[in-house]
Amino acid sequence: MSAVDFDIWLNHFEHHDQHPNAGPAGLTDVLRPHEHRLIAGSVATFQLGEDSDGRALMQAAQHFAGARRIPALARIVELLIREERRHAAMLGVFMDDHHIVRKRGDWTDRVFRLLRRLAGLELYLHVLVSAELIGIVYYRALESVTNCQRLRALCRVLVADELAHVGFESQLLLALRADRTPALQTPMYLAHRAFLTGTALVVWMTHRPVLRRAGYGARSFLRACRWQCTFHLGPLNVRRAAPLGSTPRVELLK
Repeated sequence: MSAVDFDIWLNHFEHHDQHPNAGPAGLTDVLRPHEHRLIAGSVATFQLGEDSDGRALMQAAQHFAGARRIPALARIVELLIREERRHAAMLGVFMDDHHIVRKRGDWTDRVFRLLRRLAGLELYLHVLVSAELIGIVYYRALESVTNCQRLRALCRVLVADELAHVGFESQLLLALRADRTPALQTPMYLAHRAFLTGTALVVWMTHRPVLRRAGYGARSFLRACRWQCTFHLGPLNVRRAAPLGSTPRVELLK
């Protein structure tokens, strides 16, 4: 496997774009009053975070793809953004069907949008992958606190798609990290892990009723999010990550 399998990822995202995963049909769709009270504000906040036009990311990807002569990258990012917007639409339809009020703005969402505009593709990817790693933990928790089959299936669809996003983004970030000197690679990972930890703490404070009902305390939620970061991006997972444009293989430790 080369540093980043752009052709394979392009095939993946094009297939998902043509055949989006909407989950099984015919599921019961009963959200009980106590479940509605528990999840409404939390789901509305996450739906707002999913609903971005992605212009800053698209511009950063186009600039990077042009400079590195990787035309497939811009198309992959375009399709990834489109899938994120589908997630927001799916959550929005569920919310509308259950009379959950949509949010127009949220301080955490504004902070994330500001951070994503501060620099180029690499920093944007660090912010994006942090949100998605935390989202994977959150959506699994959300699934566990409701008996609504439609919502549970929606959570599984979102987790499956986010895992694919993280797979692509982490592979690209590892290749970008390999462009750095060995002395910088570990500090970069530690800085990203610290950012993810701080972000996860904000998510815990904002969504703690749902997370507590799912069995998470603050420490266990932070531990679960950090484990996701270590698994996908930790330096111990990769013996040698090939820089972009080179041919060595990414070798996973057995």
